[in-house]
Amino acid sequence: MPGGYAWRVCLAGREVSGTRAPHLRNVLRSFQDRDNSWFNINRECTSSMPAPYKNLARLGFSPYVALMHNPYLVIVLSLLIGFTLFHMWIEWLNLSALKPEIPAEFEGVYDAEKYAKSQAYLRENTRVDMVTGVIKTSVLIAFILLGGFRWIFDVAVGVSDHLILQGLVFVGLLMLLSSVWGLPFQIYDTFVIEEKYGFNKTTPKTFVLDFIKGLLLGVVIGAPLFAALIYFFDTAGGNAWWICWVVVTVVQLFLMYVAPVVILPLFNKFEPLEDGELRSALESYADEQGFQLSGLFKIDGSKRSTRANAYFTGFGKNRRIALYDTLIDNHSQDELVAILAHEVGHAKCKHIHKQLLIGILSTGFLFGLLQHFIQQPGLYEAFGLPGESPPPIYAGLIFFSFLYTPIAALLGILTSVLSRKFEYEADAFAVRTTRGANPLIQGLKKLSVDNLSNLTPHPWMVFLEYSHPPVLQRIQAMRTLEKP
Repeated sequence: MPGGYAWRVCLAGREVSGTRAPHLRNVLRSFQDRDNSWFNINRECTSSMPAPYKNLARLGFSPYVALMHNPYLVIVLSLLIGFTLFHMWIEWLNLSALKPEIPAEFEGVYDAEKYAKSQAYLRENTRVDMVTGVIKTSVLIAFILLGGFRWIFDVAVGVSDHLILQGLVFVGLLMLLSSVWGLPFQIYDTFVIEEKYGFNKTTPKTFVLDFIKGLLLGVVIGAPLFAALIYFFDTAGGNAWWICWVVVTVVQLFLMYVAPVVILPLFNKFEPLEDGELRSALESYADEQGFQLSGLFKIDGSKRSTRANAYFTGFGKNRRIALYDTLIDNHSQDELVAILAHEVGHAKCKHIHKQLLIGILSTGFLFGLLQHFIQQPGLYEAFGLPGESPPPIYAGLIFFSFLYTPIAALLGILTSVLSRKFEYEADAFAVRTTRGANPLIQGLKKLSVDNLSNLTPHPWMVFLEYSHPPVLQRIQAMRTLEKP
């Protein structure tokens, strides 16, 4: 801090004066609280502080002092920076695995021009992803250190004295800021990159409507659930974690049940697959496998993109298979039956139930940890909020997600390993119950070419982030099944 300034710092109700301090950090060290907590700079004692510390002090937050005395802030910042750099390294490794030669399995399917286009698509997406990651991480760190969370907290407290209403305002403002902040990146991805490579069919009107619908769904579904979490953590004491675990699990199961008929149709038109040879072939296969469906549906995926896909959704009487119109238009009947067989294989092998169980157990583990950390004053003080008892637990629900990042990453790796295993099993089921491996192999090849998929991802990228095995490995596994 430049010499010649006279300044005042109010600390725990005391005013202290000083002149010609060599650095603000050295001065603040001399006024350490007895409990060694970080310093709360009184907002009323900032009139003679030099910029830029004046604005930070008015927000009640000093990043210098927090960094010196709050391990939670050090951990959060280290995780943000570390994961961003690690992700960039993995992305670089993935690019280094690209080779200009078309794999032998795809000769005659991929021409040289389109294969080069797929690699250009990956390179451009990777560059944008790296830049976006650095920007988002930098802005988030600045938001933390410059008192952004404290500002939103002050707004919430100013709106209401009721804990749940404060929490809804707090998280609502955060979600709104996050959504608006992410819009430019979404727009660039949709209307620049996806447009450049021939994928985008989304109109500005559809984009805006999707954004609004997403916000409204967040309010309708997220607000009551978040209010319930605040209520139980405020009133249920040591039982809060398992009560919230049960509540969230019930809500998740309910949404899985109603999503195919209530939520998904808000974004896409689901039409029963018209009568004809294709529908008869698909229904005949499902009947042979004893697989009951509420229906076979065609989705207007071409409304947004030329990409093709198919998926199984719902359970009970709402269980259905959905096929993109782009998939139907570009694949033969045998290929579509094989794709259906793959989805049926997931159900027959109980993959959906297993993944659901893992998700439920992971949620319980999360809430168990949350029960402990939500009571730690240092967690709130790391983000510039008061940590005295009782802390604003609604903020703790958000802040804990930063600490949970490495655990979530580890669980994500484990679930991805299991998911890739399930994909191999579903492929094997399809091979056994249809006309051999060739229909599914041809279908996967077409999907890979149409979607400009990366055929040779780096093994570390696959291990850390892929929920499906690389297509070449899937094809090799299916060909092995057919060998005598």
